[in-house]
Amino acid sequence: MKKALLIAGSGTLGASTYPELVRLGWKVDVISLEDYTSVTPRLDFVKARADYEYLEKFFAERGRYDAVVDFVLTVDVEVLKRRMDLILANTDQFVYVSSYRTYSDLDSTVTESTPQWLDTTKDPKFLAEDDYAIPKAKGERYLTSLGVRNWTIIRPIISFTHFRLDLVTVGAYAILYRTAAGKKVPLPAEVKEKHCGVTWGGNTGLQIARLLGNPGAFGEAFTLGTDEGLTWGDVARFYEELAGANFEWVPVEDYLAIATENKYMDRQMIFTDRNLDRRVDFSKVLRVTGLKESDFKTCREAVAYELTYLSERPDLVRRFDTPLRRELDARMDKYFAERG
Repeated sequence: MKKALLIAGSGTLGASTYPELVRLGWKVDVISLEDYTSVTPRLDFVKARADYEYLEKFFAERGRYDAVVDFVLTVDVEVLKRRMDLILANTDQFVYVSSYRTYSDLDSTVTESTPQWLDTTKDPKFLAEDDYAIPKAKGERYLTSLGVRNWTIIRPIISFTHFRLDLVTVGAYAILYRTAAGKKVPLPAEVKEKHCGVTWGGNTGLQIARLLGNPGAFGEAFTLGTDEGLTWGDVARFYEELAGANFEWVPVEDYLAIATENKYMDRQMIFTDRNLDRRVDFSKVLRVTGLKESDFKTCREAVAYELTYLSERPDLVRRFDTPLRRELDARMDKYFAERG
């Protein structure tokens, strides 16, 4: 029986991956900050913060794994390198979770060879302050420089589940709470007709699971997700039809001011990703995994599935109710009141 470790593996992508691994016959260990109870001997949850020191002891106690997937975002690249070295030494396949947001705006159809922002941007602020696409890409560079091939790089597109709903950068609080209160939800008008990189987390988890232990995945990078040719306007319509949401498309600067904290990374998500009109080519991951488009839920099917799930789990919905979400909610109320 092959053995896999998912580090921080109980979130959106991890929780979409381990059920498929178990179904495929793997023994799976999941390190998580939350308390979970397994219902099968082939799945073990361990509550811990998976920093370097903890992982060092963990590997010493549990031994080598056939595959390790690290879902932790490590912004400090020197810390990330040390972490990678430790994992690579304790597994036959290290799956490094990067992101499709590393891709630049040079190609209208993104493939694994599309240049990354790290290569193309001349913006020193982007290089110095971006805490997502740039460190992810730097992690990739380090891996590929090591002269080993017991790694796989994955670059998932935006993946939603009941852990998080993604519509441009609006999340579950605005969609669920404002809709329940009969309030409008703002979206940036500039992105409405732009193709979006969004899929169900279950689709992405299916692809990750099929790459583990797969000889064709070693030493390779893959963009993960599905492409239905949808725009952000299409996805918004799914929430209108299925949840009764009422969206208003407002100028992007207004959106940033009322629906986000309007920090540097809020703006980066819009202008280096959501506002780019591009399609994504997933032929490589389909070819290597043997999966077909018919194996995946459509975005509309997935939205319906997750909304139904959340309607039955009010405890999960309450997680979205945070002081920041309520503060942004008040800004939206004020904005729409002033607009009449």
